[in-house]
Parts: sequence; structure tokens; C-alpha cells
Amino acid sequence: MELQKYILKTCKDSKIASSVISYADTNQKNQALKNIIKIFDKEADFLISENQRDLIVSKKKGLSDALIDRLKVDKNTIKSMIQSIKEIIDLPDPIGSIDGMKYLPSGIKLGKMTTPLGVVGIIYESRPNVTSDASSLCIKSGNAVLLRGGSEAIHSNKAILFCIQEGLKQADLDQNIVQLITTTNRDAVGEMLKMSKYIDIIIPRGGKGLIQRINRNSTIPVIKHLDGICHLYVDDNYDKQMALKIADNAKTRRYGVCNALETLLVHQNIATDFLPDIYKIYKAKNVQMRGCKQTLSMLDIKKATNEDWVTEYLAAIISIKIVKNIDEAIWHINKYGSHHTDSIITNSYQKSNDFLRKVDSSSVMVNASTAFADGFEYGLGAEIGISTDKLHVRGPVGLKGLTCQKYIVLGEGQIRS
Repeated sequence: MELQKYILKTCKDSKIASSVISYADTNQKNQALKNIIKIFDKEADFLISENQRDLIVSKKKGLSDALIDRLKVDKNTIKSMIQSIKEIIDLPDPIGSIDGMKYLPSGIKLGKMTTPLGVVGIIYESRPNVTSDASSLCIKSGNAVLLRGGSEAIHSNKAILFCIQEGLKQADLDQNIVQLITTTNRDAVGEMLKMSKYIDIIIPRGGKGLIQRINRNSTIPVIKHLDGICHLYVDDNYDKQMALKIADNAKTRRYGVCNALETLLVHQNIATDFLPDIYKIYKAKNVQMRGCKQTLSMLDIKKATNEDWVTEYLAAIISIKIVKNIDEAIWHINKYGSHHTDSIITNSYQKSNDFLRKVDSSSVMVNASTAFADGFEYGLGAEIGISTDKLHVRGPVGLKGLTCQKYIVLGEGQIRS
């Protein structure tokens, strides 16, 4: 009962605060963000020391290296958080903008005004920088945000929240615009998902199991992506050095991220030319390779199973398949992929155009690394998540993804006949 009361009060406070931030002008919102930057810089040692508390506990619990990497906050992490906020400050404020204003035969003038969503609930794991990015995006887009991070990052998230709320206070804004569910009781998520009266949208960031659970139990609309099974298809009309560079970067830049390459598809005509060289690159970086039957005849690697084609490894593992042509590559991506990010390496305009049109993913690329599928890289300042849904937003969710529109009508005394 105490948990229910706590969640209910927190949600009510968020709803009240959402009215305050929805009416705030651009200067006041930007001032809050500038304050947060100064406080992050001033409190860097405090943020790092609180993160160390989380890292010590997580290492004792035996969390994987990939999860530890996601959890870590150091000076570079703080610099990145600050840079993301600076990018958000520089972005145009979408709230109040009016699109498509036109006169109708009746004489009324019709348009659409951009408005905040209201209260955004974010449920996430591991990455403390999500606390900063999500809060900053919500402040700029006029939304209140209710955060529920993982227990493994509780001290880090509380420290970041302290800085954010202090920045809001200094800008004369309600501190409840950004709130954190501070209990580590796992039942808190279930209670949060019942609060459809107070929370307007839920955005989960985490493992497939977490997101499936939220989608199954939520009474609130969910913006989600289940996993990031990203593909790179190397066509027979290709630049070999480009393909090697991109295949390397997409897989080995960072393993524990959703835009990391998980399956490499190679045209049969260039397999003997390309695969031995990418094999050397991956082997030198201790990437475990799993291949189809045809790949096994060329490389000394493990056999891939059907399970490999639908697995987001988030580790130094990659599956490799040789395909007959681009049509088979597209078929494989649409059948086994997660609609996150997929890329083609080709010098053919026709094939690149076919790939762009036929691959059903939130980001589709030509001659570029899947690592670019990121809100910061897309010029969104930061992202609150990557949606593989088709409603309400798709791909990296930035400022505009946190808004909706309402019709506005301007008249001069018209009445309907």
C-alpha cells in the first residue's frame, strides 16, 4: 500500500508540473538547461564518485562487461552529457509552432499547432546518461518526465537528478518537472504502468524481456523497440576497402549498443574476395564469428543456427551469411531483423534505391555504418530512445517525437450552415 501511495503521489506531482513546463517560454527552458550544464561541470567529481558506488556493487554481482560499460560515468561521459544539452539548447523550440495554415471555403482558417505530450514515463536500465538526455529533451519539449532507472544505477541517477532539479529551481521552474522513482522495489514498474490518468506515454529502454513485459502490462501507450538486430549487406558491385572499414566499425566500435552490427550478409560473387579479409580484422579483435554452411567452407568458424539470425548479441559475436543476390538479402533482413537499422554497401544506384524502398526498418542506410543510428548523430541533440514502431514516431526519438499536434481554427464570426 505504501508503494502505491508513493507512485500515485509522484505521478500526481508530475501531472501538475507538466502544466508549468508546457507554458514555459523558450528562454526559461533554455536557462534551466544552461544551469544544468554549469552544475554538471561543478559537480563532476560528485557524479563520478556516486557512479563508483554503483560500479562496485555491479562488479560484485558479476554484471557483464557490456553492462558495466553502459553503467560507467567518467569525465568523458559528463562531457558527452553536457554536449548533448548544448545541442538541445541550440535546437528550435517546436512548441507553439503552427503548420499548414490555410483558409477553407467557409472562411475559417485552419492549422495545426505543436504541443507537448504531457507526462512522459521512461523506464530504463544501466545507462545513467539516459537520465540527463531524457530530462533535457523533455524540458525543451515542454514535457514533465517521470524516470524509473535500474537498481544498478540508483546512486548515479540520484546524483544526476539532484543537478537537474537544482537547475530547474534556479530557473524558477517546478523541480517536479523531472522526477525519479527512487525505490528499487521492482513492483514500482507495475504500479507506474497503471497510472494512465497521469502519465501520457511510456518509453522503455532496456532488454527485450523488460520491454515485452511493459508492452504486455501497460495501460498507457508505449513507444518501444524490442531489440537491435542490425544488418550490413555487402553487394557484389562494391568498394572493398569501404566495405571492410564499415563492417569493422559497425561491429567493433562498441558491442553493447543497439546500433551495433549483428549479422553480416555477403553476395556470393564476392564472398571469396571479401570474407577472408574481414575474418582477419574480426579475429584480431577477438570477435567470435558464426556462419552459414557456405561460409564455413571458407572460414574456420562456428556454425550459425536459426537462433543466431534472430539474436541481438550485444557482445563480440557476429553471424555471417552468404546470399545469392540483393533480393535474398532484403528477404533475410525483413524476416529476421528487428526493424532497427540496416545498411548496404554498393556502387549501384538502382540497388541502393531498391534497398532503401524495400527494407522495412526505422533507419536504412547506404554505404554507411549502422553506428550512425543515433539521435545525436542525426542532429536531434540527443535521443530519448529509438522506436521501431510505426506509431507515433519511428527511429531516434528527439524533440519532435515528444510532441503532438492539435487543430486550431481562426474565425471571424463564421457559423456552420
